[in-house]
Order: sequence, then structure tokens, then C-alpha cells
Amino acid sequence: MISTLFIMQFVLTVVLTIAVLLQKSSSIGLGAYSGSNESVFGAKGPASFLTKFTFVIGILFVVNTITLGYLYNQQTLQSAVDTLDEKSLIPQTNEQPSPTKAPQAPKSETTVPVTPPAK
Repeated sequence: MISTLFIMQFVLTVVLTIAVLLQKSSSIGLGAYSGSNESVFGAKGPASFLTKFTFVIGILFVVNTITLGYLYNQQTLQSAVDTLDEKSLIPQTNEQPSPTKAPQAPKSETTVPVTPPAK
């Protein structure tokens, strides 16, 4: 479920970016908020199809992001210890483990004479 929503998040990101880049720039910047001579909808009336499409994709992006955050948080609230059974933690064998001996160093039968360095 999370992987499907994660893939959908990437697709929505690409589609939203393309939809924003395809829109016509009005070149007024922040002038729209300070009393520009253009109305909110412009001279052509309400928003065009591309603007409505961008709005819908933006809403889907936000809803998908919130859903992913919620589901991922619920999944990570479980720890690995919570998923284990008590039976799997207790060994079921009655045999005592046999002690193992440490390996011993090999015995050398030939000795190498050590000569002092020449002066």
C-alpha cells in the first residue's frame, strides 16, 4: 500500500510540475495582492481547464502526502520485538551445548638459531 502511494507521489509530482510550467505567466508578480488592475479571474472569466487541472492535481498531491505520512508513521510505531512470538524467543531444545575447546597453536619441531647482529 505504501509503495503504491509512494509511486503515485512521484507521478503526481511530475504531472503537477508540468501543469504549472504549461500555464501562461501573467507577469504581475505580487501586484495581484496590492491592487492590480486585473481582476482575480482575469478578463476571460473563471479559470481555464489547465488552472482547474492544476488545482485538482495539487489537492491530490496534498492528500497523498498526508496519507503517506500517516501510514508510514503507523507502520514505524511497531518495533521488531513486538512482531516476535514468545515461543520464538525461548529455545526449545533440552540438550546442553557441549563446550568447545579453543584451537591450540601448532607445535614447531625445528628451532631456528638466533644469531646476534654483526657490529
